[in-house]
Amino acid sequence: MTSSVLKHVQVHVPFPLLKEKLLPMVVRERVPPEIGLSHVALDGYSRADFAAVAERLAGEGLPVTLHAPFVDLRPGALDPEIRRVTAARLQQVFDLAPLFRPRSIVCHPSFDIRYYVTAERLWLEHSVETWRAFLPQAEQMGTIIALENVYERDPHELERLLAALPPERVCCCFDTGHFNAFATTPLDRWIDALGDRIGQLHIHDNHGRTDEHLPIGEGTFPFVEFFRRLRELGRRPIITIEAHSEKKLWRAVKNLEDMNLLAILETDPC
Repeated sequence: MTSSVLKHVQVHVPFPLLKEKLLPMVVRERVPPEIGLSHVALDGYSRADFAAVAERLAGEGLPVTLHAPFVDLRPGALDPEIRRVTAARLQQVFDLAPLFRPRSIVCHPSFDIRYYVTAERLWLEHSVETWRAFLPQAEQMGTIIALENVYERDPHELERLLAALPPERVCCCFDTGHFNAFATTPLDRWIDALGDRIGQLHIHDNHGRTDEHLPIGEGTFPFVEFFRRLRELGRRPIITIEAHSEKKLWRAVKNLEDMNLLAILETDPC
């Protein structure tokens, strides 16, 4: 099933699944992984476990990105204890990152108007403080922090957060499926607000109601139009396929080939 598409993308794989099952396939098929480091992975494996996987991937010449944990975490929380716990959990990822030398570390800023209604200013101040603390480590590793949209209805808060952080170290990871399911403002508005900071994509699809994680082209997100806008802006982001099964991964790869999306961006090989 090896495809030339895999020379140009990352593929999300949770660390436990990678270590216990999929590492031979990842190596055989030359799949550059985005490694998901959830709380389960961070609590369930030793540094030696992570180092062994990192060494195998490096030996195979496979580029890596990381995805930090996000469940229950609030980097901009109003409660300082919640921010402290969040920062401590994120720190575990940054402590492991030198093993993997990742191209990027994807994190969730976790703005949700249902939590932070009338507290947007405080959320922004606290968020900036949280992310600035990780900038020296990101710079030392030569990696970038990619902040991903999830439940944001419009791009305003992400735009303000990114404006307060250095573009050479912090970018937007634009998630097509999250936008399609949760945003209430048009895609053009998001591109106008965030386009020059989009450094990574999470690509998956849905029908605009729930986060179905379908292969691209099997829902309603306008991938061709989106990729054309990115090209107009001169963006060449890291592209990550988020597929929740191996079967969906290969469908996503085939759909990428059939839609010829990578040619639109003229993406260079990793």
